[in-house]
Amino acid sequence: MRTQLKEATILFAGDSGDGIQLTGGQFTNTAAQSGNDISTFPNFPAEIRAPQGTLAGVSGFQLKFGSVNIYTPGDECDVLVTMNAAALKANLSTLKKGGIIIANEGGFDAKNLRLAKYPEGVNPLNNQTLDDYEVHTIDVTKMTREALKSSNLGQKEIDRSKNMFVLGFVYWIYNRSLDKTIDYLSAKFAKKPELLEANINVLKAGYNFGETAEAFTARYEIGPAPLPKGIYRSISGNQAIGLGLLAATQKAGLQLFYGSYPITPASTILHELAKYKNFGVKTFQAEDEIAAICSAIGASFGGALGVTGSSGPGIALKGEALGLAVILEIPLVVCNIQRGGPSTGLPTKTEQADLFQALYGRNGEAPMPVISTRSPSDCFETTLEACRIAIEHMTPVLLLSDGYIANGSEPWKFPKSADLPTIKPSMATPRSNGSDEVFLPYKRDEKLSRKWALPGMKGLQHRIGGIEKEHETGNVSYDPDNHEFMTRLRAEKIEKINEHTPQQKLDNGPDSGDLLIIGWGSTYGSIKTVVRDLIAEGYSVAHAHIRYLNPLPKNLGTIIQSYKHVLVPEMNNGQLIKVLRDKYLVDAVGLNKIKGMPFTANEIKNKAVGLI
Repeated sequence: MRTQLKEATILFAGDSGDGIQLTGGQFTNTAAQSGNDISTFPNFPAEIRAPQGTLAGVSGFQLKFGSVNIYTPGDECDVLVTMNAAALKANLSTLKKGGIIIANEGGFDAKNLRLAKYPEGVNPLNNQTLDDYEVHTIDVTKMTREALKSSNLGQKEIDRSKNMFVLGFVYWIYNRSLDKTIDYLSAKFAKKPELLEANINVLKAGYNFGETAEAFTARYEIGPAPLPKGIYRSISGNQAIGLGLLAATQKAGLQLFYGSYPITPASTILHELAKYKNFGVKTFQAEDEIAAICSAIGASFGGALGVTGSSGPGIALKGEALGLAVILEIPLVVCNIQRGGPSTGLPTKTEQADLFQALYGRNGEAPMPVISTRSPSDCFETTLEACRIAIEHMTPVLLLSDGYIANGSEPWKFPKSADLPTIKPSMATPRSNGSDEVFLPYKRDEKLSRKWALPGMKGLQHRIGGIEKEHETGNVSYDPDNHEFMTRLRAEKIEKINEHTPQQKLDNGPDSGDLLIIGWGSTYGSIKTVVRDLIAEGYSVAHAHIRYLNPLPKNLGTIIQSYKHVLVPEMNNGQLIKVLRDKYLVDAVGLNKIKGMPFTANEIKNKAVGLI
């Protein structure tokens, strides 16, 4: 029997060595190929191999897919696939009442129950704990071994294939083809035919189990979503940032240099860009964060677009060099993929706590443009914009994302190159022979930007360095009046950027009303879902999501004044709300969550309804 659904949410959970992220990623890719809209939330431990069988070692991958527009990976899941007792215990609270549990019976032996801290003799699969759910137990480990009993693989390699059994079974439940995953396995194990055959056999065994298992007769159909026509792929936030950087330099006619030091969750930008040597992309894994940003500054001085990326701890180390880029006034893009802090904090968990660091985290008066992504696919467009501002306004730019966006994925429609904006570098013109005109490296245009003069350009010799510049000449200056003048001029230049960026628009809702919910970054999907639902229920509520955090859009204050109440949800202890209160004197209300987890729609909805 097949039931037609509009949407479904699945959570795969198990040990960090169970291949949970791969399983979720493969189901996501297959759903995307089927035309579904998707939102995902990978959630995994910081350790490379977390303690097996423990609550701290649980890895999860939640995805919501549907034939309707999807904006979040879901507040509650419909199906919980759990590979062991710890995974069940850690994630049961996220399963809706009446939801389906698919449990690997082999992960509920005495050892696993003890590691998951269940009381002695208690097995949740055998008592009344799960009476509110539809429970299906499968000895995945045993059936995987049975499927591969004739292979020449060792038991360890055989057991590592059990995630394919689960994936095949879930494909059967949702009537999905195995072809996409078989293609992936064929590419991954092209030089290891035994592993290829084993994984395909187990994948098919899981699918066939669904065909023959009498206890599980329900199947579901979810049709394609009403997405605009075009070619789509599933893309993560960091992949989109990498492609955005590449596209921007192609449109600007520049080389791309990416200097970086590995740090979670920013490292995959380096991995992505390393694939594009055929486009002349140069990637450099530096010995530390300071070397990474200084190499990028050097690349920009030499005429490339220098880019560096990190997370909060690494951005702190880059602080002095960021000030150097500010006083040099050269293009530089700095990607901050935020995570839980302070210090090492929560390396694999998400947070929005680096906004103050981005706005103010440098010595002296060192203003920089700050813009923020809001979703995985939006990372491409926002990265293009960060590069445009850096190149056309001759300034370093901070691009904010976070772990939720970086690791999450959603469908992305391939843009055509012709539809992307042209980026025009502000290059200086070399002097002709016999010219006695003095080059003024800090002479400014109508945007207050200086020209980009590269080493070797004829007649354009000038001083460079971190000591204060004399107005226009760029010579070293300790004059107090000049320092104040240059400080105010650099600030004015950044503020003037909002004359060349779009005004703030409402994402949804009326132009005035009872409540405006203001967000930035990865709160976008949850806020959008809440506002859509509240409008359908008759509430007068609107949503504004800020991309340009410095300088803020010129019309933002006018929008804020049009509503009785303002709510600002943030995954920090209240940072944007302080900026808004300071600039617009608005009595905004904050909603703050600092748990390393994104907002659920219900958390924001309950707060919003309480204000109206």
